[in-house]
Parts: sequence; structure tokens; C-alpha cells
Amino acid sequence: MNFEKQLSERSGNVCELSGATTDLQVYQVQPSEGNSADDFVLITQNLKEQLEETKEVSSNDWRCLNDSMWSEVSAVKVISYRMLDKLKGEGWPNDLLEMIYLEDQELAWAKAGMEDENAVKHVDSNGAILKAGDTVVLIKELDVKGSTITAKRGTAVRNIRLVHDDPTLIEGKVDGQSIYILTQFVKK
Repeated sequence: MNFEKQLSERSGNVCELSGATTDLQVYQVQPSEGNSADDFVLITQNLKEQLEETKEVSSNDWRCLNDSMWSEVSAVKVISYRMLDKLKGEGWPNDLLEMIYLEDQELAWAKAGMEDENAVKHVDSNGAILKAGDTVVLIKELDVKGSTITAKRGTAVRNIRLVHDDPTLIEGKVDGQSIYILTQFVKK
């Protein structure tokens, strides 16, 4: 559904986080159904790319949270809370985190979309975090147990699946056969 017109009216056609007026994009705040304009915010392309992790986060771009965290719009407050939490290592967001006020349902929404610090994380041989669906490359020739296949170094394993209870294992297909691979033998 297209809520861009509603978002433009709600925001006065400016970024709901930074107040910028150019290069505006619609961003759906996850997890949400996407059934109403309340699930979306109007933000700049730069901030959207940082939220989607397609661009490195620049803490100076987020200093606008000092003002946007007081918004009446729940989705804006949720993003503000998440980014302040993500940037708390910078120092300046800590005071803002103590001041931000979210209703119980807003806080639950914000925390539902945040990465759990205690969650199992799969990392490759270089320390990069692996996600389901990633493509990895074998860094060592591997004999596949229970078959005559040898997975060659440099073989690309596409669309990997993460073993949810073991951060040292991923699952993928090599030569059409589904196998488990130790994360220490792959790189992103």
C-alpha cells in the first residue's frame, strides 16, 4: 500500500528524523504489518540506507535524534530508541536514552526489532556476521563425510541456512548435496 501522501501530510513533507526536505523515502519500521501509515516514517535516503545496513552508520548523521525522540509519532520514537541504543558506545546517546519516553507498546515494538546481545551469532573466518541467505566461499578444501565429494577451496555456497543452536555451523549445498559446514572454513 502507498502511504506516501499520508506521510507527507503528517510530516509536512520533511524528514521525520532530521528535518531535511530533499531525497525523502518511505521506510517501514519492522516488525510491523505495514497496514497503515503508522507503521512507516518519511526519512532521507541516507538515513534509510543506514537503517537497512546497506551503508555504514555515521553517528553524526544521527545527532538529529536529540529532537526527533520527542515526536508524537510512535514509529519515529521507535527508530530513535533503536538508534540511540545502537550508538550508545559513542557516549552522547546515553543521556538521551535515559530521557526518552516510550509507552509500553512502543517500547515492546522497539525491542522486538532490535538485535538481542545474547543471541547466537554466526561469524565467518574473518569475524563477519553471517545471515541466512548469504553467499559464502570455502577457504579450505573439505572432505564431505558420508560421501565421496570433496568441496574445493573457492567454491561459492549460496543461500546458506544458519544452524540455530550452534553458532559454529551453517548449512548449504555443494554439488547439489546439502551439507553442514564449520563457519571457520568460510568467508563472506
